[in-house]
Amino acid sequence: MKEIKKYDINLVRLGNKSHSYEFELDDHFFELFSQQLIHGGNLKAEVVLHKSELLLQFDFHIAGKVRLTCDRSLEEFEYPLEVKQTLHVRFGQEEVELDENVLQILPETQYINIAQHLYDYIGLAVPMKKLHPRFVEEDQDLEDDPEAEGLLIYSTGSDGEEEDDDDDEDGPLDPRFAALKKLK
Repeated sequence: MKEIKKYDINLVRLGNKSHSYEFELDDHFFELFSQQLIHGGNLKAEVVLHKSELLLQFDFHIAGKVRLTCDRSLEEFEYPLEVKQTLHVRFGQEEVELDENVLQILPETQYINIAQHLYDYIGLAVPMKKLHPRFVEEDQDLEDDPEAEGLLIYSTGSDGEEEDDDDDEDGPLDPRFAALKKLK
């Protein structure tokens, strides 16, 4: 619980101007979240808070490397990451998330914890297809090769063609299907 409090920002003591914060996001940070997407990393987060009477604007800049598992080989590898996001926080009658980048908090809120936002922005920057760098080069070579366009990757039959089950005349034909064949 103490670890998560590192990411609290005290709103009461802040004046209406810009404030800068820096956070080191390492393996301990990722252990705070029960997830299996990111195994760890070493990132630096720079957060600039622009505070005014009615609105808080957080500008996030996160850069570094995260450890992911390759979808193809199941090996861990480091993936370079750079994220720039903005979070708007306005004051209102209830605490609610209006949008993925817009929050509403109560005017008497004293602290805002940005740990979940940091994690979410990192998670959104991770690609859907996580490939070890050695596989990325192979996939890129296939995409760039004009002769590889017709390359067969998967096959269902022994000669690479699908077998047509409709023309199977060896066995007795079900009467329900016989009526359908007449429609051809």
